[in-house]
Amino acid sequence: MDDIFRLRDARSRAITPENPTGEPGRGATAVTGTGAGPARDLGPGWKVAPSVVIGPGETVTLADIAGPGVIRHLWLTVHPDWWRRMVLRATWEDAGIPAVAVPLGDFFGSGWGHYSPLASQFITVAPHGGFNSYWPMPFRTRAALTLENLSPDAAVVYYQVDYTLEEVPAEAAYLHAQWRRSWPVGDDGIHTLVDGVAGRGHYAGTYLAVGVTYPGWWGEGEVKFYLDGDDAHPTICGTGTEDYFGGAYNWDVPGQGYTPYSSPYLGLHQVISPDGLYRAQPRFGMYRWHGPDPVHFASALRVTVQDLGWRRDGRYLPRRDDIASTALWYLDAPAGAPRPAIGLDDMEVASLP
Repeated sequence: MDDIFRLRDARSRAITPENPTGEPGRGATAVTGTGAGPARDLGPGWKVAPSVVIGPGETVTLADIAGPGVIRHLWLTVHPDWWRRMVLRATWEDAGIPAVAVPLGDFFGSGWGHYSPLASQFITVAPHGGFNSYWPMPFRTRAALTLENLSPDAAVVYYQVDYTLEEVPAEAAYLHAQWRRSWPVGDDGIHTLVDGVAGRGHYAGTYLAVGVTYPGWWGEGEVKFYLDGDDAHPTICGTGTEDYFGGAYNWDVPGQGYTPYSSPYLGLHQVISPDGLYRAQPRFGMYRWHGPDPVHFASALRVTVQDLGWRRDGRYLPRRDDIASTALWYLDAPAGAPRPAIGLDDMEVASLP
């Protein structure tokens, strides 16, 4: 926060549907757009283009920025039906592979297409589905943000990308974010958050969307960080899933049960309870941002979590739940790791039979 009073050689810009290039003096100049009808008596300057329509199967460019600079804030909202039907991507420096490729809702800690408030240092979800990201995203020559609509229906999306044009320090790394889902987790009881990361960097954050497929406590699994030369055993191994996200004893407050909470760097912000009909299994959303405690690596990174519960006789039980993870890290290279394309079926919010 010390930076708030320091003068910097930076220029502030914002990209919106009203000013898709972020050019100085070009805000509120649109003459066509989704608000042209309501503004027909008022003309330019009166919310003529507050949003864009993304058709079925269409990809739109939210921002294409020439650097150097830093994306400081991303605000976006769309109906919850599209939170797991759209993919957000970010590409740095014309790299061939996006560094960020995550379902829209999961990037903002809302993987289940269900609104829950989230108030943290890097992600805020405000009523009723106002998505805010404060992850700093530095780039040197170019930054491109896109949003792909994989659904068969058109979506209306409102957004604003706030950024600064300024010199980027030589030590600044690129934000990477990767989504993986185990539906269900395999027989080994292991869900991999990220693997095959090569280079120097630090792990910055985790969001998990966990769908419980059968009764019982599901969060005994350890989160493990395999750093650099680690093979069979990790350098960092936690003590349990709820422990990694800052909780204790199943987040079970006597008389209250699962108890959501949201804090600057960690939380269990989402508990979707059974309603006795189609949402037969509970679902959970939790986050851990490593702002004060990044996990540094010099050459390689792999992160996993165990899907682990209890048997009746007090032995551990590897489970087969539905776990979707968004892993975030900063790396010294702009290109993302090769991954299969995210399909609509991959993102589906459903319960196992």
